[in-house]
Amino acid sequence: MKNIKITDITLCRNKALSFKERIEIARLLDRLNVDTIEIPQIDNIKSDTLLIRTISSFVKESKLSVCCGYNAEGVELAAAALNNTKNPEIRVELPMSPVGMEYTCHKKAPAMIELIKTLVTSAKEKCENVQFCAVDATRAEEQFLTEAINTAIEAGANSVTVCDTTGEMLPDEFARFVENIKTNVKETEFAVSIEDKNGMATAASILAVKSGADGVKTAVSGGVASLETFAGLIKNCGNTCGFSCNIKYTETGRIVKQIARITDSNTATAAPAVRSEAENAIHLDSNDSVEAVAVAVQSLGYDLSEDDIAKVYEEFVHIASKKRVGAKELDAIVASTALQVPPTYKLISYVINNGNIISSSAQLRLSKGDEELEGICIGDGPVDAAFRAIEQIIGRHYELDDFQIQTVTEGRDSMGSALVRLREGGKLYSGTGISTDILGASIRAYINALNKIVYEEAN
Repeated sequence: MKNIKITDITLCRNKALSFKERIEIARLLDRLNVDTIEIPQIDNIKSDTLLIRTISSFVKESKLSVCCGYNAEGVELAAAALNNTKNPEIRVELPMSPVGMEYTCHKKAPAMIELIKTLVTSAKEKCENVQFCAVDATRAEEQFLTEAINTAIEAGANSVTVCDTTGEMLPDEFARFVENIKTNVKETEFAVSIEDKNGMATAASILAVKSGADGVKTAVSGGVASLETFAGLIKNCGNTCGFSCNIKYTETGRIVKQIARITDSNTATAAPAVRSEAENAIHLDSNDSVEAVAVAVQSLGYDLSEDDIAKVYEEFVHIASKKRVGAKELDAIVASTALQVPPTYKLISYVINNGNIISSSAQLRLSKGDEELEGICIGDGPVDAAFRAIEQIIGRHYELDDFQIQTVTEGRDSMGSALVRLREGGKLYSGTGISTDILGASIRAYINALNKIVYEEAN
């Protein structure tokens, strides 16, 4: 039975996550037993290198792959960051389409072949495992793509990935594309990465595997083939097709939902998760101690510091004063309060006035260190008024890119979860908030996103 290698690129698709959030996602992916965890190119030498070295300290099952960019300096940085990693890999990602080569690398085909040879050779000298990733391969000239892949293999690449970056090929078209490429290149481990533009990435990936691909790139947060769905296909159809993978199927649903909460996505599939006995046994109330909550958090698969446990317990007490807390509620509490940047601003209190014959108004009190700050504003609805009051307090305005509200649990006493995405300096900063009061959840989500902006500006 052929073992299909599953790579996860969630961390590459969610660069705006906090340091702690990325650490926790890597920990969960390693626990799930994905074959490779991909990390984007090093931009901030200090913080990104620290991130990779921190992840390396606990990732034992999965291979850790770091992109080296387009020059020798990037190779040096990736190699240095991966120095103490158990299973390191340097990833050479280069565009293959004529437009991509000229726009991104400012090179023609002959110069691109030389760049591939130089980067792969340099990476191989510093790391045993080297992956060559042919970006936008489906729009490349066939002869050039074949030469590029063979050049990478000859220079020392252990594996090759071809990407349908536009996601425009139908599954059967991409399967034929894979067959054709495999026929014309040297023998090596061959993987695929397909953008989910038309919702067919998972279908195209499974057909590519049937056509000879050895691995597939997936993500929890969308964009490419769904990790949960693809692993489920291998589980359900593997015996018939002769495929298997290393994913721990019984943990997939739970871990995917945990990662989805961290990335603020709603991409976890609608299929019911396989819940453990520990999860089903979680029933907490306001009388439970911090030790009991810590045990429950650990049973969900989280490994939190004492500081994060304290934050979780503080929010737990707030929620438990109004309703009993089960696994879903506790999951949401962890995602919204732990794994976050140090809070510059904290919510003290809020008063909202709203009705169909009055203008909505909000009065908020926030703390910043030892200082208490107050803002009062009217707005087009209670949420708008609350957000304006926050902006009045901090003296800045941010573009609201996205705002969502959804329920975490069912019933009249259900807990609501709010998502806020703020845009600043061309980057998106997401925040989540939970409460039995949707206005409270919305305010907490905005403050959570705000704290990420302030933290990044200060560091």
